Amino acid sequence: MELLCAEGNPRVPRAEQDPRLLGDRRVLQNLLSQEERYSPRCSYFQCVQKEIKPYMRKMLAFWMLEVCEEQKCEEEVFPLAMNYVDRFLSSVPTRKNNLQLLGAVCMLLASKLRETMPLTVEKLCIYTDHSVTPRQLLDWEVLVLQKLRWDLMSVTPNDFLAHILYRLSVPPDRMVMVKKHAHTFIALCATEYTFALYPPSMIATGSIGAAIEGLRNANESPFEALTELLASITGTEVDCLKACQEQIEATLAESLKQAAQPQPPYVSSKGTAYPASQEVALTSTPTDVTDINL
Repeated sequence: MELLCAEGNPRVPRAEQDPRLLGDRRVLQNLLSQEERYSPRCSYFQCVQKEIKPYMRKMLAFWMLEVCEEQKCEEEVFPLAMNYVDRFLSSVPTRKNNLQLLGAVCMLLASKLRETMPLTVEKLCIYTDHSVTPRQLLDWEVLVLQKLRWDLMSVTPNDFLAHILYRLSVPPDRMVMVKKHAHTFIALCATEYTFALYPPSMIATGSIGAAIEGLRNANESPFEALTELLASITGTEVDCLKACQEQIEATLAESLKQAAQPQPPYVSSKGTAYPASQEVALTSTPTDVTDINL
């Protein structure tokens, strides 16, 4: 029947950005003034966590990214979920066998905030190979909410993208690709603990700069004033922004190198490789990252 033609696409269309809000400097300024409020402690691995190590966080991040991609979550869900993970680990000593449970809870909360149709408890339990029960997930949801003081409206790099791109003279035909690649860079940054030390506005500007440079044709001259323009939009120091962009590009290069090597799957607390029912190894790079040419 003709009425069933749209049933194959469960995603709900999103409203377009309001140009009046994008053009109002006060909106961007409010984001800049609020971003430090949601930054995690930079030294929680040394001061708070006894069992959790940076490489464990990275394994968890790739598993969470894989789940978000497979479920076709909005671009904002994964970085927001990682912000919850870092903020929780900044204040609560956590056993390593609870790390996957924490990641699942943070994805649940982030999807409830950013998705029209959020992830379900049942699906998340399946992705943990049932090493997490629905009861545990719901109990930990309350725990995480308490530790985050129910303050879930974290400012993430994705929140700055539309505002920064609105102020750049990027050709319309290239804008879509710049935004897509910038989202990819932001996801890549969220998998690396070192980028948690940067404010979200700097990660957003660095990602846009890397995306524009990466999409530049070989016969095109580099946009020398790009870094200065991006820095002026967000009030960032030029040298700091250059360092951030260089680190993003170096992280991309390292990820591409690792992508050519077989990667071990994420191991659940039961000792079972994820996903247990499929012979699939987790990707070591975000979606479309191999399409970016530096």
